[in-house]
Amino acid sequence: MSIKYNPATLTRIEKLIEELGYILRYERGTFQSGYCILEQRKVVVLNKFLQTEGRINTLIDLLSNLSVEPTHLSPDNRKLYEELSARFEES
Repeated sequence: MSIKYNPATLTRIEKLIEELGYILRYERGTFQSGYCILEQRKVVVLNKFLQTEGRINTLIDLLSNLSVEPTHLSPDNRKLYEELSARFEES
């Protein structure tokens, strides 16, 4: 699957993260990997200085580390997650 690195794709992935019950915030910080997860509160904090491509790649990386039950997602988000999951397996 080829991912388009544009704001529309970023918005779709952000909505997927939010449907999983996480609050997504963009903040300043010295993040090694571009994000940090506050598990107790289900908050994902991304480095706000990342460009669109960096934000997309970081969120995809983040999704690969979360436990996700695709059957609990809306049909659109389930399809997106399955497409992104195929990408996890390629890497």
